[in-house]
Amino acid sequence: MLQLDRITKIYPSGEVVALDGVTLAFRPNEFVSVLGPSGCGKTTLLNIIGGLDRYTAGELYVRHVPTARFGDRDWDAYRNHSIGFVFQSYNLIPHQSVLANVELALTLSGVSKAERRQRAREALEAVGLGDQLKKKPPQLSGGQMQRVAIARALVNDPDILLADEPTGALDSETSLQVMEILKKVAEKKLIIMVTHNPDLAERYSTRIIRLLDGRVISDTDPYSPEEEAAEVYGAAQEDGQPEEGEGTRANDRGKKKRTSMSFFTALSLSLNNLMTKKARTFLTAFGGSIGIIGIALILSLSNGINRYIAKVQEDTLSAYPLQINAQTVDLSSVMTAMMSARDGADAEDWEDDGLIRSNPVTLELMETVSTIDVQENNLGRFMEFIEEKGGDFDGYASAVSYGYDVPLHLYSVTETGEDGLPRQLNPSSLFSGMRRGAGSGGAGGEMGFYAVDVWEEMIDNASLMAEQYDLIAGEWPDEWNEVVLVVDGQNRINDLYL
Repeated sequence: MLQLDRITKIYPSGEVVALDGVTLAFRPNEFVSVLGPSGCGKTTLLNIIGGLDRYTAGELYVRHVPTARFGDRDWDAYRNHSIGFVFQSYNLIPHQSVLANVELALTLSGVSKAERRQRAREALEAVGLGDQLKKKPPQLSGGQMQRVAIARALVNDPDILLADEPTGALDSETSLQVMEILKKVAEKKLIIMVTHNPDLAERYSTRIIRLLDGRVISDTDPYSPEEEAAEVYGAAQEDGQPEEGEGTRANDRGKKKRTSMSFFTALSLSLNNLMTKKARTFLTAFGGSIGIIGIALILSLSNGINRYIAKVQEDTLSAYPLQINAQTVDLSSVMTAMMSARDGADAEDWEDDGLIRSNPVTLELMETVSTIDVQENNLGRFMEFIEEKGGDFDGYASAVSYGYDVPLHLYSVTETGEDGLPRQLNPSSLFSGMRRGAGSGGAGGEMGFYAVDVWEEMIDNASLMAEQYDLIAGEWPDEWNEVVLVVDGQNRINDLYL
């Protein structure tokens, strides 16, 4: 049934040797008591047998199957179906009823609700608590709570029952009652009990194992290999199995189904747990909601501020777009020269001799302007660079427009000038009369100064145009020969355009 072969357990912290080469074998049904002083490895031995702890060296066999082959799911199935635990501290759920505590052991076994309740009732009746089903653990005595723990351990019909100081917190009379229950259970199952009470061990156990410093120093009724072979052979012959397959049927019988819990069972347990602690659940939910709402507010505020900043930047750059011209003049140097000339004239030492002198501000300004360095920009190469980047500066520009040093000539088809030719509308000749009285100057310079271009190409971004302008009449153009008339906030048109 259960065999330990040179089991060693060493805890990494301080290199503490809890078990040192323990070799033991157990019968399918016997009452084994493990005695020894504190720190000798009794609880460690129990935890390794129950799958709660892993051994460092050696091997643990369950029905002749080495547990070294076990995965996590195999250990879960082993603990849930083959092992029952009885602890000194009971480990009952205080807000659940006695019946619900025992039923809980069946939730991972895929047992239906009706069957769980029936089996839990039978287990509680077996330990003499059939009339205490609806009570909760705090309403029971210590002995009754320990019997509930035993019923919970037995409800899954395990092969092995592990008891860690089951009478440690009980008085003498109640301890005897609990031991009587365990003795009766041992008639059909293997019980391994850790205790400090040698009297109870001598009175109720069929076998006593003593440990000292992690080693077995005595065993009153060791399970010999010959005895084990005879039992397995007899079981095989009883079942009609061939002698050479003595371990096969034992292994087949030992297969347990995987642990499982339905979604609705898990949901029911969760809701039950929440409803039994309403105040804590409300405070937890309230605190969590404050945190969630706070984070949501911070994210909303951050998102709103970022969008506001982006909108301000977009509106500002739409009103004052960045421009790159073919020629660049450093206007800051002109302003600096003007300020220097004025400050220099004001700072001159002079005497009031009745004479009027000249202040050469204009002359110095003209000399400064004549020496301004005009830089030439290679716009052709810059346009190639923009096109290489996809034409949108990787999303950092809403729109890019190109302008050329070629005026857009528009003529009227209904009006003619003094020369009988169609009147030129753009560039506008409105100020052409000023040229005649403006003195000398190059024709190109005069045209550049007095010609006014009132036409401007729209940017190639319809959504940006819709954001920056309100459409008060008509519709947005979608053809090359359609125009839009732009007015100000009071629906006024510049007289120059008129």
